[in-house]
Amino acid sequence: MMEAQNSNIQVYSNEFNEILGNAPQLTVALSEDLPLFHEACVFVPRLDAVFVTSNQFVPPGQDGKTIVISKLSRDGNGLWRREEIDAPNIPFANGGINYKCFGDGVLFCVQGSLTRDGGLMHMSAEPPFDTRIIVDNYRGYPFNSPNDVVVHSDGSIWFTDPAYGAEQGIRPEAKLANQVYRFTPEGEDVRVMADGFGKPNGICFSPDEKTVYITDSDFVRGDGNVDAKRARTIYAFDLIRRHGAPFLTSRRVFAYSDTGVPDGIKCDTDGNVYAGCGDGLNVWNPGGSLLGKVRVPGGVANFCFGRSGEIFLLNETKFWVLKMAPHIKGALLENLGIDADAESA
Repeated sequence: MMEAQNSNIQVYSNEFNEILGNAPQLTVALSEDLPLFHEACVFVPRLDAVFVTSNQFVPPGQDGKTIVISKLSRDGNGLWRREEIDAPNIPFANGGINYKCFGDGVLFCVQGSLTRDGGLMHMSAEPPFDTRIIVDNYRGYPFNSPNDVVVHSDGSIWFTDPAYGAEQGIRPEAKLANQVYRFTPEGEDVRVMADGFGKPNGICFSPDEKTVYITDSDFVRGDGNVDAKRARTIYAFDLIRRHGAPFLTSRRVFAYSDTGVPDGIKCDTDGNVYAGCGDGLNVWNPGGSLLGKVRVPGGVANFCFGRSGEIFLLNETKFWVLKMAPHIKGALLENLGIDADAESA
């Protein structure tokens, strides 16, 4: 591991000290010249590995943009190594989540390309990294460029679909609004659950799955320009049932990012809300009060909880490990019935 940097922790509330514990440690575990640590950030406990997607870049000696998927593995000494996965069937992968319907694997948001539509695809977590399409259209309309995804304990898949792909020149002009969808694999039914966003981005459930948090990153356009009049906001919704079906109601502002945009978003098992922002990892309590920040130079696009007391942070060219209080756990894996502390194979 590289040198720890703990001076970047900023505390606004004693609640944050309880999250950090007695000896928080922020460490760069991997560093690259290319932006290989951008999105997804999916921890598979059985393999003690994290799957990540890169930002768009032009490989040396080539002309067109690409995105690569990497598997980051930790050995018995706590050292990390990166393995690039050959996945040509997944065009411009972005966000991801654990998905065990076909064995240990990752469900990726696939932005698509100028010649291939986007959607959701599953990739097995071990060689030969087989892939399969889960959903690739809304009633015949191609998705814009799916960005992030979460799975409810009932098996339904929720994902965001902003039109960043068209703005970045990797997708045709959008044919759908910037919306949030719910897909039920058993019935192959896809529904629009929320609209009215500039750029819906990250999405997660509260531990009791009664609240859905969605980030809107419209402040940053696809070409990198910013517009202060546009959203950089976390919205909260109540997840209710009417006539036997789920609906999102009571849309409200949960938090507003003071630096950059809120991107990836997760909850811990106590209901605290974490988001990757332009200055690093920001943490709010369930009431929307900012508890503190873990400042990371260049910000954090996405992240995930690992084993108890740790979070993995993606910072484009760097992969960081944050050690916190040992009782802190991510709600996502618990809701999916996955033991974050399971021994690796």
